[in-house]
Amino acid sequence: MTRHRSDPVLVTGGTGRVGRLVVDRLLAEGVPVRALTRNAAEANLPSDVEVVAGDLTVPESIDRAAAGVDAVFLVWTIPFATAPAVIERLAANTRRVVLLSSPHQTPHPFFQQPNPAAKLHADLERLIVGSGLAATMIRPGIFASNTIPWWSGPIKNGEPVRWPFGAAETAPIDERDVAEVAAQALWDDRHAGADYVLTGPESLSQAGQVRIIGEAIGRHIEFHELTAEEFRQATSETWPRPVVDMLLDAWQATIGHPAYVTSTVLDVTGSPARTFARWAAEHVEAFRPSSPTS
Repeated sequence: MTRHRSDPVLVTGGTGRVGRLVVDRLLAEGVPVRALTRNAAEANLPSDVEVVAGDLTVPESIDRAAAGVDAVFLVWTIPFATAPAVIERLAANTRRVVLLSSPHQTPHPFFQQPNPAAKLHADLERLIVGSGLAATMIRPGIFASNTIPWWSGPIKNGEPVRWPFGAAETAPIDERDVAEVAAQALWDDRHAGADYVLTGPESLSQAGQVRIIGEAIGRHIEFHELTAEEFRQATSETWPRPVVDMLLDAWQATIGHPAYVTSTVLDVTGSPARTFARWAAEHVEAFRPSSPTS
């Protein structure tokens, strides 16, 4: 049952691609929202959000934002150094934290490759549990929206998608589903202690995802397979090499294995996770060429 509370929920990363959706979902349920942001003047959040300036790299700056909140949605994208002090301050002000983590504990080849983000998340989780906070771990798999920066450029230009490991299968998840699960955990303390691995509802190859985007925009898109070394060369000037190596290792490891798929979105929210085809149909403008100006 939804529980409306008078104390606000603090959302960190409230202008990010998941945090912003969490803000909207909480507001829709009548939950008071406070957002922590480095630059309150440029947050561009709804007027009924209490925007408070603060920076996770400066732990003392979050004291005002954390005071009196019922729960915290924590998104950590910076180095670990200030995490102990931040968690200590959160524990002094609230009872519960919902952490946007990753499925690094999931026994599937895609999630078991060396990954600096996985270590960061594991260290954060240990801190949170050790602090005495009631924690809910939200562990989304690969985001459907990753395909926009990956593939929209060539698709808009009418070119083939040149990519490695076309047969590698993943289960892309819509960020809206991640946000809905997170919001449920924030407004209902019965989710405290839960550990939720979130995926889309189906296992799809990367080449299959390109095909689905083509169906959404009404045009066949060629998929040209790259070798791992060709992909390293193609991304050498734009992608960090550790990220490239991590993705290549993960895609290679999952060849021959269907993606790990959970029913967690349905179990928590009562609605099935959105399909990749639905996501693509609702994001066609990200892949269609811009209309020429007159």
